[in-house]
Order: sequence, then C-alpha cells, then structure tokens
Amino acid sequence: MKTAALVPLEEYLRTTYRPDCDYVDGEVIERNVGERDHGKLQGEIYFYFRLRAAKWNVRVYLEQRVQVSASRFRVPDVCVVLGKEPDEQVFTKPPFICIEVLSPDDRLGRVQQRVDDYLKFGVPNVWVLDPWSRRAWVYDTEGSREVKDGFLRTAEPAMEIPLSELFETS
Repeated sequence: MKTAALVPLEEYLRTTYRPDCDYVDGEVIERNVGERDHGKLQGEIYFYFRLRAAKWNVRVYLEQRVQVSASRFRVPDVCVVLGKEPDEQVFTKPPFICIEVLSPDDRLGRVQQRVDDYLKFGVPNVWVLDPWSRRAWVYDTEGSREVKDGFLRTAEPAMEIPLSELFETS
C-alpha cells in the first residue's frame, strides 16, 4: 500500500503545480486533466458563462483554488461567483457554482469526495459533467440527480443552461 508524504500547508500554497493539485489534510492530490474532450468541455462551459457574465452578474474562473476548510483546498474545473470579482487570490468564500468535468481516469469515490467538500463548504450548486456520455449530474443539499430534461438550472438567481450548447462542439 502506497503511503502519501504529507506536505505542510505553507509549502502547498507557495508551490506552483502544473496542472494545479488539490490539497487534502496534508496530502497533495493530482487532478485528472489534460485530455482533449475534457479541455474542450471545460472551455465551452467557461465561454458560455463568460458571454453572459454582465447579464447574470457573474464572474467565471478556470481551475481556481478554493479553500473549502482549514486543511482542504479544491481546484474545480470551473467555478462561478456572483457579483463583483473576489479580491482574494485563493477563494475562501463559497462560489455560486463549482463544476467538475470528468476525465476517463476519474473514479466515483474521489469525485464524490470533491462534491462533498463543496457542499459542506456551502456551495449551493455543484455540477458534474461527462464529455464522453454527454451526461450531467446536479448535487445540492437535497442529494444528487441526473439531468434528464437537458438543462442545468440554478435558483436565486435563476439561470438555465442547455446541455446541448455545452456539448455541441465537445
């Protein structure tokens, strides 16, 4: 059984990882990224929100470090913040939406841990999208559900995002 070397928080925060890594209770955890379909869908999501940023009063970020607890930092593929741009480099307040794009090597248990961290932190909308099956799941405090009607939605403020527009070029 492989044991992980624990890394002090200060070292994680001053180190640049390419791609960036999560930090969970002293362990630096690599994220699965780098494949074409993953990157294309991530870009489509960013572009969709960026085009509507003024209308919806949102800011959208790719691979932004989010401190979800004192000893945990997650790096969602895309996150969306309401209102003005945060003044911090590492977010310490819950984004409005955290989005994870699946990679072929992602495992349900690890993705669920990420989702749980976002929800415990207070993120009201957590979405997981699969570029290969063109499916999406929504997570909130009520549980999880697969998107069956073709639309990702939020409340307060209300937003509706057609999956067909995100997946059309992926």
